[in-house]
Amino acid sequence: MLAEGPTTQAVLSRDGTPIACERRGQGHPLILVDGALCSRTMGPSGPLAKALEGNFTVFRYDRRGRGDSGDTAPYAAEREVDDIEAVLQAAGGEAFVWGMSSGAMLALTAATRLPGISKLALYEAPLVVDDSRETTQGDWATIRAAIAEGRRGDAVTAFLRSVGMPGLLIAFMRLTPIWRKLKAVAHTLPYDGAIVAGDQLGKTLDPARWASVRVPTLVTDGGKSPLWMQHGNKALAEALPNARYRTLAGRNHMLKPTAHAPVLTAFFNGRE
Repeated sequence: MLAEGPTTQAVLSRDGTPIACERRGQGHPLILVDGALCSRTMGPSGPLAKALEGNFTVFRYDRRGRGDSGDTAPYAAEREVDDIEAVLQAAGGEAFVWGMSSGAMLALTAATRLPGISKLALYEAPLVVDDSRETTQGDWATIRAAIAEGRRGDAVTAFLRSVGMPGLLIAFMRLTPIWRKLKAVAHTLPYDGAIVAGDQLGKTLDPARWASVRVPTLVTDGGKSPLWMQHGNKALAEALPNARYRTLAGRNHMLKPTAHAPVLTAFFNGRE
């Protein structure tokens, strides 16, 4: 059966913010939640959606403040859960959900509130649970100050340094067209900080926090990712009531859709 072509619509979040949403493919609904600086026109969710559309009806959306979505002030992380709820209703009220990086923590938070999430897959939630890397309080403070002062490029640079990108690569990116796109959504970096900063303090995770998340959950990371990332995701899987943990050999934080799609398809279809 041929997959349907993509269609787009605006769904309204609880506070009236329009959220731009794309639907493509056929099968059980699956919502993709992007990480920092990503949107429907930039990042891995587009190629991943195409790799999954033969097995699922894939919904992906611009997180608030990005792309064609609105950005009602003041920001609160809870409003981003409301955004996922709006997409969930557009999907029929029940769906699988996948999230990456800060989007993984957002998806997990949504699963504590939204009963329509029936399965959950998380890739490389950026958790710092021990001393395998420095904490990030100073990084997020630098990012917030740069945004407040209108220095979007400096905010992007601070974020990329914080996640471990080499300085030479950042300098090269500044010379490419992608830099303008990154700066265009840089004002949303503090939003991601609001979602993840509290879990980047080098502290042990509290399982009671997610005791209500009893849906089957797949927590994955990359075999080439740094130890702090692997430690954090292993700890997360152990803290969740119904989770399995898997490291994808040869992968890192730069998601490769062709490597991830078979893993996600097997998990969501109950073959793993």
